[in-house]
Amino acid sequence: MAAQFGIRLRKGAAATAVAALVMAALTASQAPGFSETHRQPRSSEASDRRDVTPPTDDRYYTDLPPVRPGKPGSSHDLPGAQPGTGTGAQEPVAQEPAEAGIPATVLDAYKKAEAELAETRSGCRLPWQLLAAIGRVESGHARGGKVAADGTTIGRITGPQLNGNGFALISDTDGGRYDGDRTHDRAVGPMQFIPSTWDTWSRDGNGDGTSDPNNVYDAALAAGYYLCADGRDLATTTGRNAAILSYNHSQEYLNTVLTWFEFYRKGTHEVPDGTGTVPRHPNTPATVPSTPPSVTPSPTPPAHGGSASPSTPHPDKPGGSGSPAKPSQPEKPTNPTTPPDTTPPTTPPTTPPTTPTTPPKPPAQQVARFADSATGTLSAVTGSDFAHRVTVRALNGLGKGVAGAKVTFTVVGDTGAAFAQGAKSVTVTTTATGSATAPALNAGAKTGEFTVRAVLEGGSLAPVTYRATVTARLADQLARTDDKAFTAAPGTAFATRLTAKATLDGAAAPGVAATATVLKTAKDTEAAAAGPYFKGADGTPARTVSLTTDEDGALTLPELFADTEKGEYVLRVTTEGGAVLDVSLTIG
Repeated sequence: MAAQFGIRLRKGAAATAVAALVMAALTASQAPGFSETHRQPRSSEASDRRDVTPPTDDRYYTDLPPVRPGKPGSSHDLPGAQPGTGTGAQEPVAQEPAEAGIPATVLDAYKKAEAELAETRSGCRLPWQLLAAIGRVESGHARGGKVAADGTTIGRITGPQLNGNGFALISDTDGGRYDGDRTHDRAVGPMQFIPSTWDTWSRDGNGDGTSDPNNVYDAALAAGYYLCADGRDLATTTGRNAAILSYNHSQEYLNTVLTWFEFYRKGTHEVPDGTGTVPRHPNTPATVPSTPPSVTPSPTPPAHGGSASPSTPHPDKPGGSGSPAKPSQPEKPTNPTTPPDTTPPTTPPTTPPTTPTTPPKPPAQQVARFADSATGTLSAVTGSDFAHRVTVRALNGLGKGVAGAKVTFTVVGDTGAAFAQGAKSVTVTTTATGSATAPALNAGAKTGEFTVRAVLEGGSLAPVTYRATVTARLADQLARTDDKAFTAAPGTAFATRLTAKATLDGAAAPGVAATATVLKTAKDTEAAAAGPYFKGADGTPARTVSLTTDEDGALTLPELFADTEKGEYVLRVTTEGGAVLDVSLTIG
């Protein structure tokens, strides 16, 4: 791409003029300036941003879609494409253009990528037709849909060697694993990713545990995430154009992609794999030799027919199974008076591995969706375990569970809640179904709200958070368990302690908070200034204490003492839930 590799060496002006005329009707000249592709992300997008490296080289197909049959505005949305009005009138019916057909597996990959991005990047609003438009101009939908059942292309789709001869100079970065070239990189796959860029944006779109730029599901999903980078909204003209220009920084490329985008928006239909139309006109920058040959060469016809030029690679023969890649070494020109040079090269060409293998990604990087899994409401009373356990699921792009991913659950906030043995954080591994369930969570003694956060370790997806509430235990009745009188002489201790039992709906109420207060009279609400008292932790008089019922709902008050003020007093005990117990106290 020119954004990475410098200014494009353009094709002839005719192709540009045709694209510009078509786009004048479609876009009303709304393409943004190139600077729009590098705006700073909004603060809410910063955590999702990665370095936006252009995916492809400068080679793409400039074929434009045909004009649709039928009158303007007629529908082309039905499979098989019979664009009539559907009103019952006998009107001429024209067959939908073959170019509107997209191979079944490739079309499924585009739509699955749109569905995932709708969940993970909802603000992007990626339409699958945009992926289809880019896939068309980059590879002709994987050479007309020549893919296996899992979406992997039958034979590599590689661009020209990036050896600095008309293209950027990029030495090999993948050991030939993706592009079969161990000398220089080539753009690879149906969406034409350069290997080093693929390492940054790769995705597992078909859930097989690997990411392969030669797989249309993986490549379409990666392209979708790339287009959605920088917080773009692809439902807007500005956002959509900026995304396309970031893929290939060329006005001609923008016009071509938008033309196909509008074409597909007005109707497409599914065709069998391998039967899609294949574009014939690649836009390839010319190769200018550094030293002109001393003898004017005559072009040598390629083996598959057609004309050739030493400076321009030949596109695949439509329907053929070869790669559209430019050969690693240019053909030697021949001269009518000089026999061709048949001397074998001193260094044999590198033979790519017949079956490239891609090591599986770590489980966390296979996860495309990380979300709650029917946890339910998190609410508990003090001292008890929450009835529900926090559960999340880690799913790949096909909605299948990802096993072996690490999920950390953390209790956040001012709370006494904790997992087993008071732990505030635990890590759990996902099961074969992609589920991870936290241990039981105990509410503790403190009431209020707090948060439980689930984080996918090693992944880039947002954490899942839960709000939890701890409420006090309640009691609606509080009764003494004896009938002893409470009397004491001035300056002495009361002979007995108050014991009582709290109940709720007739059943024992354990763990209920209670407060005991010494009052001057039953009408008072504030603690007495003199009279009976408890001893605080430091031994000083205290006329209010807090308590909690035991597991049987029982309550035993601390020892009471009498000061020198004789008289009648009231000891009032109240519980959460409204239970009240008054006991008379006498100093005399």
